[in-house]
Amino acid sequence: MEVDLSADLQARLDAIADQRGCDPQALAREAIERLVNYDDWFIQEVEKGLAQIERGQVLTHEAVGARLEERLKKLPPL
Repeated sequence: MEVDLSADLQARLDAIADQRGCDPQALAREAIERLVNYDDWFIQEVEKGLAQIERGQVLTHEAVGARLEERLKKLPPL
């Protein structure tokens, strides 16, 4: 696979890779891996949420507000 980058993006990638002491290809692979891992995680979390909704495991607006109030009460004052 080849990915075409604009000259500006390539220069920025090169600069970051230089700062990190690695080659630009390794940095690009790392960035792609992070994106793919994040998207996988996000999709799984959405699917979990949709399954909860289908099972009727939902909170009302009021219940969310009550939970939030309880958590805020536990925080130290500013």
